[in-house]
Amino acid sequence: MTAPVFVLDDDRLQDASPGALVHLDGPEGRHAVAVKRLAVGEPVVLTDGRGTGAYGTVAHLHGKDALDAEITEVRREPEARPRITVVQALPKGDRGELAVETMTEVGVDAVVPWAASRCITQWKGERGAKALAKWRATAREAGKQSRRLRFPVVHDLMTTRQVAALLAGAALPAVLHEEGAEPLAAAPLPADGEIVLVVGPEGGVSPEELAVFADAGARPYRLGSSVLRTSTAGVAAGALLLGRTGRWG
Repeated sequence: MTAPVFVLDDDRLQDASPGALVHLDGPEGRHAVAVKRLAVGEPVVLTDGRGTGAYGTVAHLHGKDALDAEITEVRREPEARPRITVVQALPKGDRGELAVETMTEVGVDAVVPWAASRCITQWKGERGAKALAKWRATAREAGKQSRRLRFPVVHDLMTTRQVAALLAGAALPAVLHEEGAEPLAAAPLPADGEIVLVVGPEGGVSPEELAVFADAGARPYRLGSSVLRTSTAGVAAGALLLGRTGRWG
């Protein structure tokens, strides 16, 4: 049986070592005991989502909403280099959550929601706050499902100017565009630093936005001969970059 993964949002795992007992309570503890119905002796993985994972077995159950895990091994995963950040224009409906879920499973390090000029969806007020919370919850659950020890960061919504500032500090600033002269598969990749990749909305990145990004040092790259939907383009490009950088090696 594959050990289920649960998240501790505090720093309890920072000093964890083999033989230690770690208490799991709250929603995660309730899910482990009442939903997963874990029993004493069954394997379990605890992570903080920031690179630390504690592997062990259930030692004690506390009612229906908490347990103690006895740790047998602790793994600490350093930040991967180069980092891969995908700037994702806001898609329609639940396609944003789909994009975040699959990019998390692929292995990107950060996702930036972007209010592109051609986005039909707009994040404003309470609706925007709820949408951002859904993206973050999706990244967390997908991180658990894909057994990552380091979950991707989902940033606050950014404007075009804010995205340009992000691109200006990147080791490789890139924009996916069907008219890009160079394929992303041939782009020279940095060994360190950050790759920032912009994925436009269904209507594409506007000429004005391309100009702003070009001023920040970003070049347009094409992904392939077909045009992908915005919710799948970041996944395909992320997988390509992860393979080319050796992070999938």
